[in-house]
Amino acid sequence: MKNTVLALLSLTIGLSAFAATGFSSLEEQMTGKEFSAAGLDKLSKSELDALNEWIRKHSLATLDSPATAVAAGTVEEDAEDKGKDKDKKKDPTTVTSKLVGKFSGWDGQTVFKLENGMIWAQADKDKFHTKEIENPTVIIERSMFGTWTLRIDGYDADCRVKQIQ
Repeated sequence: MKNTVLALLSLTIGLSAFAATGFSSLEEQMTGKEFSAAGLDKLSKSELDALNEWIRKHSLATLDSPATAVAAGTVEEDAEDKGKDKDKKKDPTTVTSKLVGKFSGWDGQTVFKLENGMIWAQADKDKFHTKEIENPTVIIERSMFGTWTLRIDGYDADCRVKQIQ
């Protein structure tokens, strides 16, 4: 019970931190069971905050700098960001690229390799099947609470994904 209360408290604190920074904390990304199994429930609030900050700064999602992706034309900018100082980092809201190779759907464990070098993994258990197509265009858009949704251009299906490279 204590672990559940701690996880819920951490999640609540994490949600307010996410609203301020746009970063999805460990508490948000993990189930309460995963959080406890990793021993994170034993950390003090300041230790957990420091860990989340380190992850935010060193996240795999930041390997491809948003500013670089915008310059390369692989990421569209928010209308608000277009008028801001070009030297400031921009948070991409849409990634458009092509899948490398043949595609016939997703099965709950699909990994998506894109031409722009990004690699995304399916983060839900949804399934979708279609006839095999070669190098389809994908659109990955930021959703609520910092999650991302992938869809294949021309199809009315999507799945939740997370960037792994």
